[in-house]
Amino acid sequence: MGIVVLGAGIVGITTAYRLARDGHKVTVIDRQPGPALEASFANAAQIAAALSGPWAAPGVPGQMLDWMRRADSPMRFRLKADHRQWLWGLRFLAECRRDRFETTFRRMLEFGRYSQTMLAGVKQETGLAYDQLEKGILKLCTTPETVADLADFEAILQRAEIPARRLSAEEAIALEPALEPVRGRLAACLHMPTDESGDAHLFARGLADRCAALGVDFRYGHDIRDVEMHKGEILSVRTDKGEIGGELFVLALGSHSPQLARKLGLSLPVYPVKGYSATVPVGAPVGDSNSAPKISLYIAEKKVAMSRLGDRLRIAGMADIAGYDLTLEQPRARQVLESGLSLFPGINVGQAEFWCGLRPLTPDGLPILGTCRVPNLLLNTGHGTYGWTYACGSAQVIADLVAGRTPDHDLSGMTLSRFAL
Repeated sequence: MGIVVLGAGIVGITTAYRLARDGHKVTVIDRQPGPALEASFANAAQIAAALSGPWAAPGVPGQMLDWMRRADSPMRFRLKADHRQWLWGLRFLAECRRDRFETTFRRMLEFGRYSQTMLAGVKQETGLAYDQLEKGILKLCTTPETVADLADFEAILQRAEIPARRLSAEEAIALEPALEPVRGRLAACLHMPTDESGDAHLFARGLADRCAALGVDFRYGHDIRDVEMHKGEILSVRTDKGEIGGELFVLALGSHSPQLARKLGLSLPVYPVKGYSATVPVGAPVGDSNSAPKISLYIAEKKVAMSRLGDRLRIAGMADIAGYDLTLEQPRARQVLESGLSLFPGINVGQAEFWCGLRPLTPDGLPILGTCRVPNLLLNTGHGTYGWTYACGSAQVIADLVAGRTPDHDLSGMTLSRFAL
């Protein structure tokens, strides 16, 4: 079948790879000059199958008023004269109910675990190297509030049968010696040994090369402008460089998916959430000083992730719900960097590279996968901060649907129909 994948981020590239492996003729279209140059370019680098969870949590509505007053708040909601932002925000608040939160959390954990299994298969097939580490993720709590929240998180993981172990400060330092100078600040630590980290951009580039070897046709630098329809189906997409036709289309445009969907009469509850990162050169991971961590970390108080990528350290966090503004606000970017340095002040950050990108978030945090009322369109979008975590699982789901197979993973709660009013 001739399939056109719209989008060359980590989600689009993994989808193209899986479809090409199934023998389809695949074309990938993206406005950027190469793969994974937007949300996948410099993200937190965590494959957080266990360290996941909805942003829409029961305590968030009460926290938001305080966050709106603080310049250093982890989440910032900048109100705009945009009815889509307001509707998304109301749906987000509705997801903060305890029953909705627990259901979504369980689904996120289950899909994360499934997707991680699919990633393992891709790694075995390709042998790709992308500064990956399979040492788990260590969640650090430094305040009484985050310690109190940890027990609830542990209980959810236990019900989902996902391994996690509470560590003493001594055990955490044995796992990550760079924490020794802040021993007294480690109020609680939780190690999730099955989680991973790695450079999503490197992975996507390597996988794109494998795709090309399988015959995938990449149309980089093509800006999608419109869609040609006939009898309710897509005939082709119009780009600034001409029309590209196909039998089946996969929408994987991340935060830009809603604009194209509207041309098809579809309303996708996906809204861009800007995140920031700093990438710092720290030297080779073997034989260097203990000032920089070598295991992937999550600082609960700051809501900041840290991942070692070879001779670099990636620090990422923040969430600005402010539309499609891609301005790199230096104060916000430096807040992310300083949040990481609060535990590792010995790191030299003179050559830090700052970045921001838009994550496509749904109100409940789960992606939108599967069919819709356009018969020859499949949806693969809305992965939020878990695009890297969910990419390979989402790709397998799409490949199964194209082949007429029932996906191994239950799609309950991940189709577009869950947002029907």
